[in-house]
Amino acid sequence: MHVLIVEDDESLAAALEKILRDNGYDVETVHDGQSGLHYAEAGGYDVIILDVMLPKMNGFEVTSELRRQGVSTPIILLTARDSTADKITGLDSGADDYMTKPFSPAELMAHLRALTRRQGEVQFEMLAEGDLHLSLESYDLSCGGKSIRLSFKEFSICKILMSSPGAVVSKETLIDKAWGVTSSAGDNNVEAYISFLRKKLAHLGSQCKIETIRKAGYRFVAQPSTEN
Repeated sequence: MHVLIVEDDESLAAALEKILRDNGYDVETVHDGQSGLHYAEAGGYDVIILDVMLPKMNGFEVTSELRRQGVSTPIILLTARDSTADKITGLDSGADDYMTKPFSPAELMAHLRALTRRQGEVQFEMLAEGDLHLSLESYDLSCGGKSIRLSFKEFSICKILMSSPGAVVSKETLIDKAWGVTSSAGDNNVEAYISFLRKKLAHLGSQCKIETIRKAGYRFVAQPSTEN
């Protein structure tokens, strides 16, 4: 299961990350609301653990914006405020669950299990969009009867783009998620791997396209537009 943690207290974020990794979860962490929004828009997460009091955008605003965009990923809000009004605000903004700090690791895992049960414990091993299928286990990208193995970086970028079809994903987001926030990778690295992926789509004979949105990033489309 792939979890996004959005928490500005870096010590708490590290503790949450360790708890989840120790229980077999795949975790990514960011420390402000705006980054959390961008990651949630671009990534294929199973659950988002979202603090309320965040810099740049608070958790209520992030939740409301994700729901406005149609992003249905389950969200657990974390807060030190336990008033009924705050809980109502959080749930009304579109959150699925609400936890008050401090909480124990056992309590966190119980909330995640409950949320997973409500989601039917569905874990996807394949991403499918348009005529493409991307294996999340073998990194194979297939179209019709043809298949090709992607490198890890190609797979990472392809997964990010296919997880949010039609959404524009910036180069900065691709670098952060595929290389890591401390990486020295730059725009040229992203452009090179986008070129590799486009060649592989052409080799497979796919109708899907990766469009360049000038000064904004890239967009995966199952039905190519005539704009680019």
